[in-house]
Amino acid sequence: MAPLSYVLIPGRHHALTRFQANYLHELVSGRMRDLEGEMLEMAPEPTLVWAITSANHHNTRRNPIPANRREVAIELFSSQEGFRSLVIPVFDTQPTERFAEITLKAIEAGAESLPLDPTNCVVAVSTPSVIEMYRKLGFRIAPLELNHPDTPLRAWQVLELCAAGDPAWSDLAHRATVDVFDRYGLAAQVAMVLHDPIVSAEGSLTDTRNYRAYAASFEASAERKWAQARPYVLPGRIVDVGCATGAILELAARDSGLRESDLFGIEVAQHLFEECVHKKSQGVFANPNTFFFQRNILSGKVFPDSSINTSLTFSLTHEIVSYAGGIHALTTLLGALFSQAVPGGVWINSDVCGPVDGEREVLLRFKEAGLAHPPRNLDELDPSETKRYLDSLAPAARFQQFAQDFRRLARSRFPFQQVDTHSVRLRLRDAMEFMSRFTYTDNWLSECHERFCTLAWPDWTSIVRSAGFEIDPRSGPWTNEWMVENIFRPAAELTMLSGEVIPWPATHVFIVAIRPLAEV
Repeated sequence: MAPLSYVLIPGRHHALTRFQANYLHELVSGRMRDLEGEMLEMAPEPTLVWAITSANHHNTRRNPIPANRREVAIELFSSQEGFRSLVIPVFDTQPTERFAEITLKAIEAGAESLPLDPTNCVVAVSTPSVIEMYRKLGFRIAPLELNHPDTPLRAWQVLELCAAGDPAWSDLAHRATVDVFDRYGLAAQVAMVLHDPIVSAEGSLTDTRNYRAYAASFEASAERKWAQARPYVLPGRIVDVGCATGAILELAARDSGLRESDLFGIEVAQHLFEECVHKKSQGVFANPNTFFFQRNILSGKVFPDSSINTSLTFSLTHEIVSYAGGIHALTTLLGALFSQAVPGGVWINSDVCGPVDGEREVLLRFKEAGLAHPPRNLDELDPSETKRYLDSLAPAARFQQFAQDFRRLARSRFPFQQVDTHSVRLRLRDAMEFMSRFTYTDNWLSECHERFCTLAWPDWTSIVRSAGFEIDPRSGPWTNEWMVENIFRPAAELTMLSGEVIPWPATHVFIVAIRPLAEV
């Protein structure tokens, strides 16, 4: 068998360790055995091929560090240890049994005339599932930390020590990683991301959200929201917190009155942030001073104090309440928005709103029967099947399903009493939770995580003023009459317990909050 000229090291490579350096020296010197116990004969000066997987992802728990910083550390590691290395970025893919094949094709595309195969390459990897993929392709495996008698920590475990502030991490990490972390302040970044309270490992609020449908809905409503907010926007530094696909900033960038302004988009969800970056690369934003950051404003300061003229939040605050820790998280958000506002600066918020007197019991009377329809376990269906199933049900027949899923996912009590085949007795707040979302079949399970009616207008005024803001008198709750005419009335009506029909309550809130020029 001919000596091996390449060592493929696939992985995310957020941290490199001293153990890896020692192991690779032994390997390239021909003193290591493969997983089967056979000696690995290496050619003189073999090349280490570092495949950086998930290279297009960063600022998530799976991938806290951008690929360019990972590459710097690998190059420095190789220079210090005397290795000949090639670094190939590999874009993230959905979980697949063909992951090894995809990685090899990405390497061949990224480095011409580098066809790696079992006759010239050994794969250095310790993850059992990945090992199995490469073994099926005929590759021999150098198992790194797997089953090593010294039980060394793996790179991700060293990274977790860093995030926890344990000084032992720098003794286990290679000096190249420690150097890059120190120079670029990456330890704080890793700690912030790995301890993020609301974002999943994939950089999302919830794994059940259909981001294509969500983005389309946000894009469709952008012009209405911008028209509502524009009269109150102050030029200067403008930030859209939770900017989704950047649709609002796209409109702001076209506004001649804001051509001298700097526009910032803050988005925490990986999918949406990537769309913003893609749109910017395509020249969508007319104002060249448009910038995007993937951040969670609840996890730390994004902008200096007293530096932002206008902060915008559209359809964000109910998500903060739903995913990040309730009212406490919302007060944290308002505190951050107040701190970053210049004196006289504004925060403009447009979102859903709960009804005043939400604890009052009412009757929700459906136009069609169907309340007896039993709920299903929708986790067993794929999203397209879920949509088809829900769309086949009358509004009343979706009620039991919503009650089950809302209780489970939003962790809400949602008490009700069925009166007859058409009517239920329940709190006004819970009636509006259902009515506001029973048509959201594209994102049903995601929407059932969220609470739309936690805050009524009096609650809003209290929490906004407690943060230090003044409220513009033109702010207030409002009822979306389009929803009333096209969604609510065709499906049901609200009545008092005596049977008297009552108007549909407020569904949305619009707030212009001002940081006072002079603070006591």
